[in-house]
This record gives sequence, C-alpha cells and structure tokens, in this order.
Amino acid sequence: MEWMPAQSGAALLSRRGILKGLAGVGLGTLTGASVHGFLYERHDLGLTRQRFPISGLPPALEGLRIGFITDLHRSQTVSHAMVAAAVSMLMAERPDLIVLGGDYVTWGDRQYVQPAADALAPLAAPHGVLAILGNHDDDREMPAALAANGVAVLKDARTRLTIRGEAMDFIGIRYWTRRPIDIARLAHGSVPHAVLLAHTPKRLSEATQLAIPAVLSGHTHGGQIVLPGIGPIAAREFPVIAGLEQRQGTTIFVSRGVGTVYVPIRINCPPEVAILTLESVMRS
Repeated sequence: MEWMPAQSGAALLSRRGILKGLAGVGLGTLTGASVHGFLYERHDLGLTRQRFPISGLPPALEGLRIGFITDLHRSQTVSHAMVAAAVSMLMAERPDLIVLGGDYVTWGDRQYVQPAADALAPLAAPHGVLAILGNHDDDREMPAALAANGVAVLKDARTRLTIRGEAMDFIGIRYWTRRPIDIARLAHGSVPHAVLLAHTPKRLSEATQLAIPAVLSGHTHGGQIVLPGIGPIAAREFPVIAGLEQRQGTTIFVSRGVGTVYVPIRINCPPEVAILTLESVMRS
C-alpha cells in the first residue's frame, strides 16, 4: 500500500469540505428559488402578444385578435384575485374573440367550480367566448357554470363564426379525444383555416396528419418549474412546451397558463395570458 503524506490527507479533507459546501449552496439556491417561486413568480402574471400565422387565412381576417386564457386551476392556492387579475389584463386588450383552454379547477374540485366561473364572468368580446375542458374538469358542472355566463363550451364539437364577412371554424375536443378518425369527423367540412382547440399540445400530431393549420393548447404550464441547465423536467413528454412553433404546416401556440398544480411554485416560468394576432402564411 502506498503511503500518503499528511498534507495529501489534509487536501482530501479540504476537497470534501468544498464539495459539502457546494452541495449546501446548491440546496440553498434551490430553497431560495422555491421561496421566490411561491411568494413572487407564481403571481408575476404577464401579457404575451404573439403573431399567429395560419395558412390560407382570408385577407379579411388578418389582424383578428384572439385572447387566450388557460389552466386557471382555481383552488386553495390559486385565489379569485389571481384569476381576476388575468381577466382584467385580457379585457384591457379588448380582443375580438376569447378562447378558454381548460383546467378551470384542480382535480375537479366542486367547491371551486362556481368560483372559477364567477371569476371568468366579466370576459366578453365582440365575437364571443369559446371554451374547451381540460383533464381536471368534470363533464357536467364546469361546462354548465361556464355556459350560464354565455360561454360556448365545445365538447367534441365545431362552431362556425362569421367574422368580417368570412367564415371561421373552431374545433373543440375533449382531453381524451385523440384518435385521428374522431378529430377528422369533427373537422370534416370545415374551412381550410380552421383552428383546433385542444387542451394538450400532444394533439399537434393529429393536427399535422389532418392538415389542420392551427392549434391552441395549454396543459403544460410551460413546465412550471424550469431549472437552469436542465429545463422543464416535468414537461419533456410534450412536442411543444410553451410558445409558438410551426410543424409541417401547422402552427401551434402553447400557453404557460395562469395557475399552478401539484405545488404552488413557478421557477423561471411566469404565468401568462396571451393576445394572438392572426396573419396569413403559405403552407409549407
């Protein structure tokens, strides 16, 4: 066995001390980020203004502005004030149409169904308010509460609006509707510039297969906790985690949403409401 000088042992102890210190700093940094994410960042609501290209969009619909709010998760940790702030921010932009993307409560909690609908009640736009349901929403009470406020809830349904003399189709699917044949049935006969409203961005795959040119989604919360150098671990299964992307001629926008789920924390991923301004683009 090789003899180790005393100074080498001291150096080894020193390295161990440094590693322990670094681990402590890392834990402290994570703890600090969590506290910041709970006290501040989850309340740091922002407005995202985004151009939204749609292939085949008629010239008359260029510049149409859609307000998009999703993933409220009204609950013990997501207050009425937080949702009301999102509503006020969106209404200040005076959108032409409003879309609600689902998950109004968490785990279908019935005590928050009516409060969620009440918080959204001030929403209004010249061409109406459309909504779909998320995986946390029940199939009866939540849509009924929204409908009582004049919201058109699309549950595997399509609606056609006439805007500026042009037809505009919106196809709203349930969270569990995923077979291309079922989505194709809903899309059959729609205008070439139809928009698919799908709570999860996983439906981008079916949209590209069916040549549906536009998709609005939420569900991911943008990852909710995005760690430097690591990214949004909890959302890596999704084709798009947040923001705007174009795939095979289909444009998708995925919102980071308003509320939180599992833990009331956001790190490097603030909540948002969005204003999407439609523009025409050639299908690639």
